[in-house]
Amino acid sequence: MTRAAVTRGGAAAVLFTLVALLGAAPAQAATGYRYWSFWQGSGGQWAYATQGPGTARPGDGDVVGFRFAVSADSSDAARPRAAADFGAVCDRTPAEDGKKRVAVILDFGTPADAPGGERPPAARSVCARVGEDATAGEALAEVARPLRYDSAALLCAIAGYPRTGCGEQVDATKKDGTKKDGKKDEGTASARPDSAHEGDGGSGDGVPSAGLIGGIAAVVVLGAAAFWQARRRRG
Repeated sequence: MTRAAVTRGGAAAVLFTLVALLGAAPAQAATGYRYWSFWQGSGGQWAYATQGPGTARPGDGDVVGFRFAVSADSSDAARPRAAADFGAVCDRTPAEDGKKRVAVILDFGTPADAPGGERPPAARSVCARVGEDATAGEALAEVARPLRYDSAALLCAIAGYPRTGCGEQVDATKKDGTKKDGKKDEGTASARPDSAHEGDGGSGDGVPSAGLIGGIAAVVVLGAAAFWQARRRRG
């Protein structure tokens, strides 16, 4: 057997090994956080709020929503199930000078997302009449006490629900392979609301990490270089 044939065989073995490694890379289980997400209504639709309730200042006639659920990040967070309809909530609340009306939609989530030993209260929609410069958090406090926050100002409980816990990490995958929000598990990286996930060096989405891919690429390049060098020597 010639040296070139041996080199070609070695390169093929390296590539085969790399393919096997990629195929064997473990998919990460979907993880998420159990927390109250904050939403703003626009045109009857919900949009994940870009500010927290302590800084967002809805205007008169606006709708804000809060949903308790387990989700991996803001891109797959469960929306409030009630429509973002100001009229349906506030039509019976008369306007008042120096005040604004904000429709507050509260969705306490499903039993599957509830902490152990608790059951979610029924959803409710309330019209908050508050000062013109009030924040969404102040509108919420007007209609849904008691509220509970942690030391980092993360909203932990609305109307006393849940009794304990605050944004704790949980397994977001059910036994049938779907996420607890009903979506198919695709290995989405976990991210606490309003923060970036700093993981363990993996990509967090069920694929090999950048470091692993870089190492594989380097091995492939070296194998290809050896192959072409052998061919040149033979020629």
